[in-house]
Amino acid sequence: MRERIFTRLGTLALAGIMAGSAAGCGDVVREGRSPAYVMVTKITATSGAEPDSDSDELSSDVVTNGTVFEDLGQVSFKLALKDIGSGAAPTSPTTNNYVTISRYHVAYRRSDGRNAPGVDVPFAFDGAGTVTVTDKDAAMAFVLVRIQAKLEAPLKNLRQGGGASAISTIADITFYGRDQTGNDVTTAASISVNFADWGDPQ
Repeated sequence: MRERIFTRLGTLALAGIMAGSAAGCGDVVREGRSPAYVMVTKITATSGAEPDSDSDELSSDVVTNGTVFEDLGQVSFKLALKDIGSGAAPTSPTTNNYVTISRYHVAYRRSDGRNAPGVDVPFAFDGAGTVTVTDKDAAMAFVLVRIQAKLEAPLKNLRQGGGASAISTIADITFYGRDQTGNDVTTAASISVNFADWGDPQ
């Protein structure tokens, strides 16, 4: 009986994994009515404490020399078409296909599943920024960690070793836009963000 239960649970788990994989695979191509979609080709971050330092993950300082700074992200976009045509007759985007990104959403999560906003991770937020992705790559800067987040729990509790010494998160950023005929387009990216009271730069 016990073996049958374990076998059934294993089968259900495998089915769930396969369903999740099927749902995620190709969603970026199939979703939405626009004939074009936008890919994120690179995302980096810059600590407000060290604005000249760019990295593939962010070490966010919760307080620097007694003050706080916002941390910025930088994202690069590339435009592609759902119908790419044949090798002999490839399809090129037209001006109607160009996508204007106008806003974004940032949410934080932890790998241990403790994701209560304001308790385990900073609150999610929305921001605005505008860039049009044409047949040439485009880039946009955005706020990755707001200054407000460093003035409230749980980040404020990290100051001078109070509470936990560090909080490691993944920031999931969703970018929203429209092509030039009004069709909605979204794309997403993620980056590691590690919060702590890091040593102040000299």
